[in-house]
Formats: sequence, C-alpha cells, structure tokens
Amino acid sequence: MADPARATQIDGKAFAAELVDRVAAAAARLEATRGVKPGLAVVIVGEDPASQIYVRNKGETTQRAGMRSDTHRLPDTTSQTDLLDLIADLNADPGIHGILVQLPLPAHIDSEAVLGAIDPDKDVDGFHVVNAGRLAVGLPGLVPCTPLGCLMLLKHQLGDLTGLNAVIVGRSNIVGKPMAQLLLGESCTVTIAHSRTRDLPALCRTADILVAAVGRPEMVRGDWIKPGAAVIDVGINRVPSRDPVKAAEGKTRVVGDVAYEEAAAVAGCITPVPGGVGPMTIACLLANTYTAACRAAGVEPDSLSA
Repeated sequence: MADPARATQIDGKAFAAELVDRVAAAAARLEATRGVKPGLAVVIVGEDPASQIYVRNKGETTQRAGMRSDTHRLPDTTSQTDLLDLIADLNADPGIHGILVQLPLPAHIDSEAVLGAIDPDKDVDGFHVVNAGRLAVGLPGLVPCTPLGCLMLLKHQLGDLTGLNAVIVGRSNIVGKPMAQLLLGESCTVTIAHSRTRDLPALCRTADILVAAVGRPEMVRGDWIKPGAAVIDVGINRVPSRDPVKAAEGKTRVVGDVAYEEAAAVAGCITPVPGGVGPMTIACLLANTYTAACRAAGVEPDSLSA
C-alpha cells in the first residue's frame, strides 16, 4: 500500500514504453495510408563509450517502432567538411525525416556550425535556432526531446496546467529555456532560476511545478519544495558509492539534481533518477521523427497523448 505521506513516483520508464507503442502504431498507419515510412538518421563521430551506447539504444528503439533507422559511424579524424557533406546528403534524402548528430563532437569540429547545417524540418533534437524561434513565438516546430518529455509527464500526472506557478532551475538552451516556453504555452506562470538567483530555496518553495536541470548532484533539498508540488528531476550525475569500500574502488551511483528521499517526503509527485525523465528522451525523439514525417507528407500527425 502506498504511503499517503510520500510523493507519488512518476514512472517515466513505463510512460516512455507506452509512448513508443503509440508512435509505432501511428507510424504504421502513416506507412499504410501514405506509403511514408518515418526515417531517422543518427550520426556519431568518434568512439565515446557513453555516446556509443546511447546511439545503439536509439537505433534499436527506432527499429522496434517500425521506423527506418540509419546510423553513420565516423572516425574521430573526420573533417568538419566531410561531416557537413554527409548532413547535406541526409537533408536531401526524402526517406530521412529526422537527423540527429550525437554530441559531443571532437574538438576540431564546430558543433554550432554542424547543428545549424541540419534542415530545421529534420532537426528532431530541436536544437536549431529556427526551431528555437518557432517555439518562442508559438509556431509549429520540433521541440527538444527532454523538455517535451517533461511536459508529457506533467500533463499526464496533473492534467490541465493552467495558472500553476512553475520554477525551472537551469537556463540551458537544451532544457531550461525550451522548458520555460513549453510551460508558458500551457498558461503556467514561469520563472527561470540559475546560479545567480537570489535566495533560490525561497523561490523554489513558490513552485507548484519545480523542474531541476542544473547539473549539480542533489542540490535541491527537501526544504526547498512546496508541499504537494510536482518535481521533475532532469539531472543525471555520478557520485561515489555509499559503500566506502566500493567508493574507494571507484564505484559510483547515479543521482539527480534533487535530493530524492528528502523531496519525496514533501512533494506531491516526483520523477526518480534513474527511471524518470531519461527514458522519455528517446521516446520523444521517435515522436519528433514521426511528426517530421507527417509534415513532410503534408498530413496532420495523430495525437500521441495517453
């Protein structure tokens, strides 16, 4: 039996699995009715182990959803010119609807130039300045996957978000700023906080929705949380194991930006780390690829809401 004094844990892993199933069904309908099979191309440069695992997971999930999955693995000696030539080819390929360049790139390659070369209508990461502008002014575009996943979890858990106070701790272009735009679009009252915010704990205590995306392990404490608030923890940080022997061996554990146990005693609902926001990122990448394929075909995407 659930502890009534403890926050509801938001199961991002289960929600993401359901979203992938809905995307797969919608993609199958698109192929059956329009002959369009959504296609995602992922480009990885170099041998970063974490990136290799992430790219493999993306490919496997894309295939499970019945989509075309192309992975381009390039050596870390690849020149920026050659990488831009590949992106130009993918931009021109009508069978590819989404292009994702895995970051980080080697130091000799200008990431901004590479991301800016992707066709905004195929920019399924939502990082292109054109998509950032579309989001800011409320035009249809492709939204960064992590904040899109956060919004889906919030709406599934809370329903209508109109009028709620939202505080976002973190102002990155990848999470903080697009998260603010999405919540504004849901008629929330939004504040973006950051490292120079005065009396950050007091500000956080005003939040009906608190999104932590600052990259500092367990920075947000339990006494920062408004009782009953929805807490979305975007952070993924590695810290030493609690076991001193394992810690001495270099063993680590994964924690979020929120002190989970403290926050769960106060909040109304909260995402765990791992198993909260993380699984939503790949699911939303597929959702964006499906949306891009529909727009390329001139059809309205099916609703992917639960």
